[in-house]
Amino acid sequence: MNLQPLLEKSTRDHSHLCPRQILGVRLGLVGLSALGFETPPDKKQLLVITETDGCFTDGLSAATNCTVGHRTLRVEDYGKTAATFVDTRTGSAVRIAPALDIRQKSYAYVPDEPRHYFAQMQAYQIMPDDEMFTVTEVQLATSIESIISRPGVRVNCEVCGEEIMNERELHRESLTLCRTCAGISYYHLPVSIPVLEKYPV
Repeated sequence: MNLQPLLEKSTRDHSHLCPRQILGVRLGLVGLSALGFETPPDKKQLLVITETDGCFTDGLSAATNCTVGHRTLRVEDYGKTAATFVDTRTGSAVRIAPALDIRQKSYAYVPDEPRHYFAQMQAYQIMPDDEMFTVTEVQLATSIESIISRPGVRVNCEVCGEEIMNERELHRESLTLCRTCAGISYYHLPVSIPVLEKYPV
């Protein structure tokens, strides 16, 4: 496959091309192939769960056409340049990760380039897939139905009143709560909310 159009697509929002973007594009293509897709499928048949954000994920998106906006790309930030590809129709899932020694292998492909960054840039475009990646069949810890949810499902948190979409509400005793009011949040409010003490996780 001609990588150049995909690399150009990946760099559309950047002023540069970097090794992680190339890695994302290559890994995205391997993920498609592992599920039997020659090109990105239509109608949200593919779900990609990336384990980091940034340039790597832009490369993944360029190769798969999956985006956060279309709810076909999800970020579970583990700080790893790896991703799981899910066929939402069959339930098949594979996790693709770089080989542990991918950087060391890359230098052998460009022996005349002493600068590691540029060696990776060149090598990641020509290395064979089986030397770059590991492919592992996996099962999702959460059902596909729970991840994707249903369109148009909305409720309001009975404590803060904010709308909750995609069946992300939690139930504590007789209350319907958002994650924050249930005590599960990535941020803290400057004042305590009584419900946090009343409904501990």
